[in-house]
Amino acid sequence: MNRSILIVICDFLLVSLLAFSSIDINNAFKERSAPQIKPVVADVQAESGKDLTAVMRVALEEERKNRDALMGELARSREAATKQQALLAERERQTQTLQGELQSREQEAQKLQQQQANLQEQYASAQTNLQTLAHQLQTSSTEAVISKERLAALEAELRKQTEAAAALQQQMASLARSNQLVLAERQQLAGQLQVAEVEKRHAAEQVVKMEEQVKVEREEKAKLAEGVKVLANQSQDLAREVRENRQLAPNTIFNEFVTNRVQARFDAFRSTVLGIDSSRRKDTETILVTDGTNIFALCHVHDTPLTFFNPGTEWESLSGTLSHNEHQVPIHSLSFCWPDPRAVLMPLSQAESKQLACKVYHISTEPYKFQDAVLVGAREGYYGECRFQIDLSTPDYVKLDNSFLKGLFGKFNPSRGDLVFSKTGELLGLMANNTYCMMIHSFNPTATFQFGPDVRAQHTGDTLARLYSFVAGMPNKLQ
Repeated sequence: MNRSILIVICDFLLVSLLAFSSIDINNAFKERSAPQIKPVVADVQAESGKDLTAVMRVALEEERKNRDALMGELARSREAATKQQALLAERERQTQTLQGELQSREQEAQKLQQQQANLQEQYASAQTNLQTLAHQLQTSSTEAVISKERLAALEAELRKQTEAAAALQQQMASLARSNQLVLAERQQLAGQLQVAEVEKRHAAEQVVKMEEQVKVEREEKAKLAEGVKVLANQSQDLAREVRENRQLAPNTIFNEFVTNRVQARFDAFRSTVLGIDSSRRKDTETILVTDGTNIFALCHVHDTPLTFFNPGTEWESLSGTLSHNEHQVPIHSLSFCWPDPRAVLMPLSQAESKQLACKVYHISTEPYKFQDAVLVGAREGYYGECRFQIDLSTPDYVKLDNSFLKGLFGKFNPSRGDLVFSKTGELLGLMANNTYCMMIHSFNPTATFQFGPDVRAQHTGDTLARLYSFVAGMPNKLQ
């Protein structure tokens, strides 16, 4: 049974007890014409019913307000999914606060009930005293032996006890009202606690739903990213295929070369037997090429101070620079390419390549895709369209078809050191002489000179003499 209903029933029984236990003082003092004493009994039941109805109405209105607030809070929770965790924590703190307040109210209600029980005991004691005094008064009246002083004392004591009973009754009514207020607050707190629990549960469910939604969105994004990656790879493959199969005009290839050519300067020094300084400087123009991993500047050995001869020159110091526009980097070393050492390579790092800020050409992976090619004279500034043929006796070279030469700019006279580009703009190779082009497949050095102020320990003369013998042993048509 609800505690509030139980308290109302107890109040009703207590008031009924007071009403039925009142002493008819008029009958006891008819002969003495004593004043009538009428105990005042408040209609607690009706007032309690009205208070209970008002409390229920207030609780219902509060419940409606809380429900409206809950609906608004739920709407805001849907709009702000990212704040659900903070809201859940706040609801937990509110729940703990409400539980603390509820426990405090319950303790206060227990104290009030204890006080009410004490007052009821005092009231019962007062009723017992009243009955005892009434009995004594009746006994004194019947016997008529009690003196007027004693009768007055008894009447005064009776009035005092009646006043005390009325005061106790007022205190009980006040405690009943306080108890009702406490019960109402307790019910309100219990309602708020239930609302908070519901909000907490809904917030937790909303968080779970949002987490599931985030998980689904992440999976969809992962699938979308994978699809985008596949499309990007396909686009790259398609672009590469288009680039590899798109033929460029000779004018475009030459214009690209002019824009991205690199100026190479070489300085070599040695002292003669008579102590006279003998230095040599060579300047040429070239490009940067890559095999996908390494980056080199490429030119013919004829465009450097180094000469293949026997005996070879013993150089004491070697230095050089590569420059493009206003950018310049030093040459650290020079390597002779295999299988034809007349092609020399100067390696660069990625940082140095970026510093020069020019295009890095790729070597052609399919040199026989197109029969025609574009020949560019790096030093002379001419270019033209030409045709190359495969010579089975020289698998690393292609032969220039002199019957198909189409000069486009300048005096077209192919010679050693000229650069040959495929129709897709990739580097095909380097002219070994005026007829054969040595194709560049990879960067495999057969010998290397480290540049520096003292290179005597490298014995450049022996290396140059050995390379001279190697080139001299090649077929005459390749020399």
